[in-house]
Amino acid sequence: MPFREAVRLALQVIWAQKMKSAFSVIGVFIGVTFLIAVVTIVEGMNSYMTDRFAGALLGINTFHLRRLPDFQDVDRDTWRRWRRRPHITYDDARAVVEGLTVPALAAWESDRRATVHYGTKEARDIRIIGASEDYFAIKNWNLASGRPFSVQEARTGQTVVVLGQELADRLFEDRDPVGREVTIRSIPYRVVGVVESQGNLFGISLDKFAIAPALSPVKRFVNPPRVIDALLVKTNSLQDLTVAMAEAEATMRIRRKLRPKEENAFSLETADAVLDFWGKINQILMIALPGLVSISLVVGGIVIMNIMLMAVAERTREIGIRKALGARRRDILRQFLVEAGTLSTVGAGIGIGTGLGLAAIVDATTFLPAHVAPWSIVVGVVLGAGVGIGAGLYPASRAARLDPVEAIRHE
Repeated sequence: MPFREAVRLALQVIWAQKMKSAFSVIGVFIGVTFLIAVVTIVEGMNSYMTDRFAGALLGINTFHLRRLPDFQDVDRDTWRRWRRRPHITYDDARAVVEGLTVPALAAWESDRRATVHYGTKEARDIRIIGASEDYFAIKNWNLASGRPFSVQEARTGQTVVVLGQELADRLFEDRDPVGREVTIRSIPYRVVGVVESQGNLFGISLDKFAIAPALSPVKRFVNPPRVIDALLVKTNSLQDLTVAMAEAEATMRIRRKLRPKEENAFSLETADAVLDFWGKINQILMIALPGLVSISLVVGGIVIMNIMLMAVAERTREIGIRKALGARRRDILRQFLVEAGTLSTVGAGIGIGTGLGLAAIVDATTFLPAHVAPWSIVVGVVLGAGVGIGAGLYPASRAARLDPVEAIRHE
């Protein structure tokens, strides 16, 4: 029997026995739907983390010198040991910058949450950042209006501030904020600029901030005296970044009086650290995914096998007549294998469509991105066909071995 004819007959049987066919494909359908939906979201997250998350938080060719890493997965004892590390001070930051031999931009950063007022309006839970003058260049931010604060304003600690777009819209609505005054912790600050909208990450706005010079009065509440959260250093290339990090590490180890075998009492963090952290989560998901999909496919395979055994029992007389008319064992075997494979492939096809639809819904209604991975579609089709053929092998071989005389007599 030609393969095309076998597929046609299989589709006719599936259409004639809709309810039975639906139960046959449900396991494969669920497994493939789960596979496509999860892989699509995970792949989207991979692209998101690489292209957006790490770059937005840490920047390209940039490292952060911190007391504690922002992204970590350590045990409690390690965390307690890290908590005993000394803070990064103004003097530490200056020493690191003076020790660099490659071209680089450097800026201080400290932040806390506070309320910002303008007249009778207020915006709560705003990130108040104390930074030095090169902060905007390191972040690669453009300004929608106004300007960043100047070197002179930063070094003399002037009460000027640059707002995020969402904060500016909330306080000033359609008015131009530049030149007006906002109040932070009871101290008035003159608005000199507004940063272009940065969008959001995982549904969290990146535009709810106010940046003032690190030496302005914000220093009184963002950190203890003469302490910063981080030193940001940006180089022109990856090679320069490697050199700068080595020089910063050497400078800090000397300042901390660490012996050669002692671990660092500070953290040097790059975008790679963020991606490594995500990589661990991604690895867990990819390890768990095959197991979860396999459960559904095994259940689907068992259902298909039982339905096919029922089909063999119901169509015993038909098989006998086919054999009597000249059908060979391999024709009967192929017919039932193709029928089982077609059943599961149809289920896989519906599962692929449903999985892509679910991923698109998640992408449209939540902050989670989705990215279709072509390999997952291929795997879904192969798994579907494979489960059907594997599950149908025993029923098909049983049908092929039937004696035509006994089969024709079967009632």
